[in-house]
Amino acid sequence: MKKTPSVSRLGFLIGALLSMLATGAPLRAETATPEPAAASAQPAPTPVAPAPAAPSEPAPVTSAPVTSAPPVSAAPAAPQATTPAPVQAAVKKPKPKPAPPRETALSDDPTPALQPQTFFTTSKAADRYRQIVDRGGWPRVGVSLRPGAKGAAVSTLRRRLAAEDDSLVDTAKEKWDADLTAAVKRFQFRLGLKQTGVVAGATLRELDVPAETRFHQLESTAQRLTAFDFAFGPRYIVVNIPSTAVDAVEDDRVVRRYAAIVGDPEHHSPELHAKVVAVNINPTWTVPVSIIKNEIAPKMLKDPTYLQRSHIRVLNGHGEEVDPRSINWASERAAQYTLRQDSGADNSLGSIRISMPNSHSVYMHDTPSRNLFANDYRFLSHGCVRVQGVVDLAAWLLDGESGPQMSKDDINAKIASGEREEVRLTQHVPVAWVYMTGWASADGLVHFRDDVYHLDEISGIAEQ
Repeated sequence: MKKTPSVSRLGFLIGALLSMLATGAPLRAETATPEPAAASAQPAPTPVAPAPAAPSEPAPVTSAPVTSAPPVSAAPAAPQATTPAPVQAAVKKPKPKPAPPRETALSDDPTPALQPQTFFTTSKAADRYRQIVDRGGWPRVGVSLRPGAKGAAVSTLRRRLAAEDDSLVDTAKEKWDADLTAAVKRFQFRLGLKQTGVVAGATLRELDVPAETRFHQLESTAQRLTAFDFAFGPRYIVVNIPSTAVDAVEDDRVVRRYAAIVGDPEHHSPELHAKVVAVNINPTWTVPVSIIKNEIAPKMLKDPTYLQRSHIRVLNGHGEEVDPRSINWASERAAQYTLRQDSGADNSLGSIRISMPNSHSVYMHDTPSRNLFANDYRFLSHGCVRVQGVVDLAAWLLDGESGPQMSKDDINAKIASGEREEVRLTQHVPVAWVYMTGWASADGLVHFRDDVYHLDEISGIAEQ
């Protein structure tokens, strides 16, 4: 028979329970979660720092330190500590990282990228590079090098350069000398890079491109040129898309060369040949249907004032202006309207448009975003070619050889007036847009550029 606990024993148990409830020891770990939030309101660094201290505390569970910062409850408090304004004001903003140094350079080669004999010289170069491939290609350099370097890597660099450059004879020497510096600069010249004489960055990457890739670039370019029937004249313009450069050619010499911005990988600048017929000063811009569908309509759905702020008018089939608020920009009918941007400083074509009618409806023009010409990577447009210094190109077209004469000062004065004018040429100037990633000039010098559009894929072998 079980003994009934005495009243005194029950009283002792009840008293002990009340004492534990009064101290709250077993319950504090679950009820203390709001407490760290109060502490995190202080202007201190990120509250992640106190968390590691909690597990190392040796105190029993009834002690205050455990209840104030348990490891589990500390994590939710972290976001709260980053929001108060005093903390933001006290934190010193990191300095912006400097832009990477520009590695490409606009070539000063007076030889045009495209000449009547370019197909034949490029085909011949392709045969030469096929032989290099058949002999096993060239060694990989793999490490950055500069004048003053010594060792086996220098000899490897010599052998790599000599595979393409017959001027470099002694390939066993392990000491950098003036001849090697000159050979590196010749390589950089052919690749459209700054002639620093240092093997690093883009120069090292280009050196380590396999010989097989270079052969395919030359062979692919030659194949594309086979079907390219261009009527050369005493004056013509060449845009080599991979070079992002524009050549103004006169008597088979480049008299002007300009940096260009060409189509991005989603909107290729096409290969074409056409004729420049006019220079448009202070042009308007008629927005292509694809841009209306893919860019402007979504922007109008988010911001109905976008067209007004961009100085773009909406015209119906009769050329009458339509209130953009009356259009359902989520419908297919939105793309049936003509959108035309007024001329001016914000116009997407800038101040000059070079008119060259063609089936692709592309042309060369100015841009309000001239800062982009400072980039190494200039594959940024929707297909048209933006030309740095386009006023100078317009002045060359209007120098009296091909029609009316207007100097740069005359053109700039007309731009400043805000007046629109189309100056038509009496002698049209041929223009060619080509995609040459590897080509050889008349003197046999071989040049390479990156295959950004991935068009050099022959027999399933892509550029590496």
